[in-house]
Amino acid sequence: MSDIPTRRRRTDRSPWYWLLLVPIVLLVYPPLYNRDDPVVGGMPFFYWYQLAVVPIGVACTVVAYRMTRSNGKDR
Repeated sequence: MSDIPTRRRRTDRSPWYWLLLVPIVLLVYPPLYNRDDPVVGGMPFFYWYQLAVVPIGVACTVVAYRMTRSNGKDR
């Protein structure tokens, strides 16, 4: 027999990781945002849409991180 302790297998399969696909999908499909109107503050839709996706991506990342981080018990 070996004296090596058995470790729990680490799983990184959480449904919260699906949330990380939201900003990718919002930017990977150009027909969704490839237009000029509506204009907001003098900026065409194309530009303000892309700027709006940044905080959406940050929010999705923060939620996925907080919901999947371990509390240090399994390290």
